[in-house]
Amino acid sequence: MNSDQLKGKWKQVKGSVKERWGKLTDDDIEVINGQHEQLIGKVQERYGVAREVAQKQVNEWNASVAGEPDVQERRKASGA
Repeated sequence: MNSDQLKGKWKQVKGSVKERWGKLTDDDIEVINGQHEQLIGKVQERYGVAREVAQKQVNEWNASVAGEPDVQERRKASGA
């Protein structure tokens, strides 16, 4: 998922962000607002890791989220 896609799907994925990085506050989530670089920076800040580590974590999370079908697609597949 690229930065534009992340921003567009932010409301859908921010729960996943909080699940993955529980130290992020609601204020952090609002500041990030779907911005890839902000997410990396907040992960780095809250977890005290190097930027490269934070970027790797975000990229791995991003790949896992991008691989999940959209909520609507899942509903169609389940017949709901």
